[in-house]
Order: sequence, then structure tokens, then C-alpha cells
Amino acid sequence: MLFQIDPQSKLPVHRQIADQIHFQINTGKLRANAKLPSLRTLAEKHGLALNTVAKAFKSLEKKGVIRAGQRSVYTVTPQHGTSAPPAKARYAARGVSATKSEVHAAITNIDKGVFPGAFCKITEDYLTGDPDKCCVIHADGSGTKSILAYLHYRETGDASVFRGIAQDSIVMNLDDLLCVGITGRILISSTINRNAKRIPGAVLAELINGNEEVLARLREMGVDIQSGGGETADVGDLTPTVVVDSCATAVMPKSEIISGKKIKAGLAIVGLSSSGQSTYEDVENSGIGSNGLTSARHDMLSPYYRRKYRETFDSQIDKELVYCGPYKLDDPLPGSSLTVGQALLSPTRSYAPLITALLQQLPGVAKGIVHCSGGGQHKCTHFGSSVHYVKDRLMPIPPIFSAIQKASGTTWKEMYQVYNMGHRMEIYCTQRDVKKVVALAESFSIRAAQIGHIEKSATGKNQLTIMHGRRKLRY
Repeated sequence: MLFQIDPQSKLPVHRQIADQIHFQINTGKLRANAKLPSLRTLAEKHGLALNTVAKAFKSLEKKGVIRAGQRSVYTVTPQHGTSAPPAKARYAARGVSATKSEVHAAITNIDKGVFPGAFCKITEDYLTGDPDKCCVIHADGSGTKSILAYLHYRETGDASVFRGIAQDSIVMNLDDLLCVGITGRILISSTINRNAKRIPGAVLAELINGNEEVLARLREMGVDIQSGGGETADVGDLTPTVVVDSCATAVMPKSEIISGKKIKAGLAIVGLSSSGQSTYEDVENSGIGSNGLTSARHDMLSPYYRRKYRETFDSQIDKELVYCGPYKLDDPLPGSSLTVGQALLSPTRSYAPLITALLQQLPGVAKGIVHCSGGGQHKCTHFGSSVHYVKDRLMPIPPIFSAIQKASGTTWKEMYQVYNMGHRMEIYCTQRDVKKVVALAESFSIRAAQIGHIEKSATGKNQLTIMHGRRKLRY
């Protein structure tokens, strides 16, 4: 058990210790009946007076949070300990949602477009008026990953890190479009909202040039995507650092759309790995993508960043939920050759070159495609009708996700709802086509495997079962 003691704090040291123990109990890191380290052990580890630690324990005992046993062994009381950490409460307290249930509720009654079951909303071709074509317009961005880039930039002075943020913003749009079969004639516009006092011209140049560089590389790989310009706004009253977003537009024949109607029982699920290094990536990718970074950065990174960069978090969030992790950006990531910073900042991999080849070389094989972005492995449940997704052969979990889970105490069930956990794109195909899809993916040095299958739902509603080791996680 480690404490973060702030000698500059107005709170007495015994209160800091008590509050941190209480927080670990509330968040499930310390479970019901868990035994606490001895007073002497904690005092020696932190260079504190034994009486200071004892005072902290006595205050918690008085509140009924912990209790003393034989030989002054303290344990968490059953009524205060939990059997599982309330991760959803942590996400909500930070102003984010693990399931995006409120978003889905808000759009329930909105027109679903020409192909209601498709991954993206698809409309009639309002741009040219062609009745045989349709339009897709899609908006997304790099999310709070830009704050991680900001931290790296402020610590090192290296503005080039923002090139990865430009890629994140583009890919979060492009890879959603892939799911409805769009791989060409894509026009993309980017928006950069910055606080000019903290984000200088050097950062803007990296974002703008990074944008063009990513688009050029995608075109070299056979993806027809063009820049439609964008907007750079100085909005210091709206953002203390920087926000990077993009909007993609495409027109496509209706006959080529992957509508989602073919996602049915009997199909195999092929997962495309989010980690490793593909033939079109320059460095190893941790697999993190651009989802769940609000909680990942707070659960992983040290209070050092809370004290030094107050502009990077909402002052209304409880301090105990802000940068409460064990790592700094340059610390090694356990089980990996990457540092924590490199892993968290890994540019989001695009599967566009592979999906373009799949649709061209194996036409009709992909009955459905799902981008495991917002909602993680639970994303698939929004598609298909009365189907049961069974993911019982998942790929090994990359080190970044194991580290996040360990640092945060988040339940594995919740982890699969927030992060991709090792594969960020799913191809639904017949069993006989699995080997073809896997072989094509591996030609791009992207690991692929059948990670599950689809059954008919017994309840009439879409269901998901994930095998985590020997445990069945049901959604």
C-alpha cells in the first residue's frame, strides 16, 4: 500500500493517510475483510512517525470503516468493503460513460436513415440527387488523448507527438466508415480548437502537417481519402488546452453498402488485433486506440500531473479521481518494451488498407464489420437482431489493458465494455471463409483469429457472452 503524501497540503498527514485508505475502500481496491498492512510497516515504508499512522487508523476505526483484531491487525469492515469496485461510479464522476447509454437513449427516436441496421447513419444522396447512391457524413475526434499529448509536450518540448493525435482523429472517422463498406472517395475536414496561450504555432504545424502526412500514407496504401480543409479556432474560454476533431463525407452506390442485415446466427467472428506492428506502421502499437482515455490517464498517471498541470482536468472532479495512478509517462510499462507514455499515446491503428483489400479481393465475404470503439467489446450488441455474440476465444490481453485494470481495480466485465482489450475490428463471415480473412490480415502483419461466433438469442434481444479465462461475463 502506497500513500501520496503532500507536505504542502493544508490537510494533516494523518488525514491524508486516512482519506487515501478510505478512498481505496470506496473504490474497491480494498475489499471487505481485507487485511491492512501493520502500522509499523506503513510507518517505516513512508518514513512517518508510528503515532501518525496509528492516528489515521484510529479515525477510520471510529467511523466504522476498519476494525482492529488480535495483535492490532486491522481489516476492512464487511459493510464498507465491496465485492467489486464500482468502476461505473468512477467513470461517471469523471464526466464520462462506460456504455454511452444516455447517448443511445437520446437518439432512439431519430430517423435511422436508408439502412437502419448499418454501423453509420446513411442518407439519400442529397449532394448529387442520384437515387441509386447514398451519403454518409461522420464526425469524431481524438478525445482526451490530446491531453496526453499535451502532457508529453510540456514535459519534453517535443511537439511532434501531436502528429499521432492528427492520426487518431482521422482514424476514428475512417474506420467507422469501413464498417459500411466505404473505402474510397472520402473527403475529410479537421477542426482544431486551441487555447493559444498554451498551444503555440509549433503544435498547430504538427497537427496540420500530420493530417496531410496520414492522408498521403493512406492513399499510398490504396485508400482514396482527400483533405477538404478545416478550421483552427482560438477558443481559450472553451478549452484550456486543445481539442482535435474531424468530419468525413462520402457518396457511395447503395448496392455496395454493408447494411448489417446479414449479421445472423451461424457466422464466425474474426478479430483483428489492435496491437503489434503492421506493415504500414513505423513503430509498435500498444493497442489502446482512442477510447477510455479519460479514465486510463487518471488511473495510470501519478498525482505529479495533478499538481503540475491543473489545466488538464476538470476542477469539479473529486481530487481522489484525478491522476491517482502509480506511473509517470517515462516509466516502463510492465510486460512491454514500451514506456507508459508511448503505450498511452500509440496512434490509433487504421484498418483501412486491410479492409480495402478485403472488400476488393474477397467480395461478399464480409457479412458485417464492427469497429470496437466506444463501448469496446460490447459495441457489437447494437447490430444484428435477436443474436447472441459468443466471444470465447479472445486474443491475449495486451499489457496496456492489464496495467490499467491493475491500477484502477476496474472489474474485467467493465474493462471489456470500455476498451477493445486486444482487437478493435471484427469481421463477420462464414466458417469456411475464416482462413481467407486471417491470411489476408496476416499479409499486413496484423494478427487475426476467430475469436467467437454468433448464435440465436434465447431472449429475443441481442446478447453477449465473453469468456475471460474460465469465467463467463454476460451482457
